[in-house]
Amino acid sequence: MLLRALTMLAILSPSAWAVGLRAGAAKADVTPPAGFPMWGYAARKDARSEGVRDKLHARALVLEVGVDRLAIVSLDLGRAPPRDSLARIKAALAKIGLGRVMLAASHTHHGPVLEDDSWPTPKTSYVRALEDKIVAVVKEAAGKLVVARVGVAGKQVALNRNRHSGRPDAPLDRELLVLRVETEKGEAIAHAVNFAAHPTMLPARLLRFSPDWPGFMAEAVEKETKAPCLFLQGACGDLSPNPPKGEAGPEKFGAAVAKEALSLKVICVGVEKRMGWREEEFKFAARVPLDNPLVKGLMAQAFYPALVAFYEREYADGVRPRLCVGLLNEVAFVGVSGEVFTGHSLHLKRRARTGRVIFVGYCNDYHQYFPTIEAAAEGGYGTEFYIAPAAFGAGERVMDRALLHLLALRGRLKVE
Repeated sequence: MLLRALTMLAILSPSAWAVGLRAGAAKADVTPPAGFPMWGYAARKDARSEGVRDKLHARALVLEVGVDRLAIVSLDLGRAPPRDSLARIKAALAKIGLGRVMLAASHTHHGPVLEDDSWPTPKTSYVRALEDKIVAVVKEAAGKLVVARVGVAGKQVALNRNRHSGRPDAPLDRELLVLRVETEKGEAIAHAVNFAAHPTMLPARLLRFSPDWPGFMAEAVEKETKAPCLFLQGACGDLSPNPPKGEAGPEKFGAAVAKEALSLKVICVGVEKRMGWREEEFKFAARVPLDNPLVKGLMAQAFYPALVAFYEREYADGVRPRLCVGLLNEVAFVGVSGEVFTGHSLHLKRRARTGRVIFVGYCNDYHQYFPTIEAAAEGGYGTEFYIAPAAFGAGERVMDRALLHLLALRGRLKVE
């Protein structure tokens, strides 16, 4: 046993013993071919894309502390890859020690449908090709690991609005956060910008792919910093952009967000603690009765049959959202697989009592809207059963568990 233990120790890479952070980043084109069904607006039904307005990208940041590794991937997509696709990606990355993964979609409404993985053919599926590209860009980032420092800064900006509630006290999370990762010499490795606002500035009638404003924001930051910029969409289930006067449109609004992000002075420090990580999957009763032929038929007319068939399979055993919680120094990462209303992120941030909470929606799968109980009682878009299928209170349950996991990672509570 002693000989076996010594052998295992001997084959560990030097980085396994290193104190501190190593990081690497990369960027890849994931634009689909024309003719792929477009995701985001129900009115389109199964209308096919007519081409590319702006390319779609995946950006990967790999963080390594000792033997712990985390891959954060921002995707210019409407949603993160579905359950089976996510499982294949995670299995491939686990082989290189990257079992901890956050796949974060920007929620652009001008990306491809990922629920149908048989286009253009089952053997030449875009979704299968997307999986390979995500794995490849993460591996590329992992191949660039260097000793690094990390820091986060934030500010309140008036660049979003609550599109759901008519109340004068409607919740609104206006925190813009910037995570900077740099070399020991202060050279940028990557940035991650966290903000909450729907990427719906391009019209539904436009049948061409585009990352919408988050893509233009990322490109503006990259032009200035010469390093990949990941966009991590926040809890924007009920939030829309609020462009300054004269800065409407995705290009100008993206530039406005980039300007605010670049104005922040981020102080980076080393990492001397292990990187904490926890994941959990939930199961809630589904409010949408897709086993009812009448309901299924009506929804197939409102959306389109292939998409409804996907969710019939997905929710056959209940709505099963995913939660991941990470901790790096006093920076917390919380990812949820749905369109989370802003009240949830605000409440979690108040209760977390840590340095910064980077809340990421549309992360590791997609389970539609999670309104707060108060918002559900108010009614309106984002609370109806056909787009918010999880039982009332599901979002609160997920947030409570996120808080418990975060406190456990900080050593404040013992939580299973």
